[in-house]
Amino acid sequence: MTNAGKNSEEPISFVDKRKIDPETGEVRDPAGAADAAAPAGDEAVADAEERVAPQAPQSGLDGDGAEAAAEAATAADPAAELAERTADLQRLTAEYTNYRRRVERDRKTAMDTAKAAVVTELLGVLDDLDRAKAHGDLESGPLRSVADKLIEALRKQGLEEFGTEGDAFDPNLHEAVQHEGAGHDPVLGVVMRKGYRFGERVLRHAMVGVTDGVGDTTADTTADAAPAAEAAAAEASDADAGSSN
Repeated sequence: MTNAGKNSEEPISFVDKRKIDPETGEVRDPAGAADAAAPAGDEAVADAEERVAPQAPQSGLDGDGAEAAAEAATAADPAAELAERTADLQRLTAEYTNYRRRVERDRKTAMDTAKAAVVTELLGVLDDLDRAKAHGDLESGPLRSVADKLIEALRKQGLEEFGTEGDAFDPNLHEAVQHEGAGHDPVLGVVMRKGYRFGERVLRHAMVGVTDGVGDTTADTTADAAPAAEAAAAEASDADAGSSN
């Protein structure tokens, strides 16, 4: 029952393989029969190939078209291309100039740092020469010549000394270890050790003693003399009053 039901549901097709048409009596063309019997699936495959085939060259045409459009735009506007190339050249030139300046600045900084390190090691020698000069050992002889040459060579490299008696006190340059007076106008009263700087870099602060300036001394003297002047003026007024009586 089951097999019979399945067979009845399947479509039944008949193929007429007779070489003579029973209605007309003419001989049939085998090629035409074969074409007539071609399945409909082949036509569907052919249609699909016709739809897919043109899509392959289309992508290539799109890429070629974009490049051609860009070339055409560039050729049509040479002024825009020249301006773009000029801007690129100017940007590269500015970048190279900044790079060269930065390298030169870094090189100079490294050289100054190396020089400052060497000079700092020689500050103790300069202190010994100052003490020898204070004791009169550099008045004459070969030691004086060596000291002068060393100091001159360091000055040519950029070493400067500071800290002289009478200079105004600067906390950025001087280290005060003692102070005398009111401190309104502090100056260097005594220099115990000179300070040195290399360019704008302070290698060592000067060790000094601070005292009041001339202005403060004059002001103190004037302040002390004011009461005496007032007292003298009062006595003179009393004397004048007694004389008139």
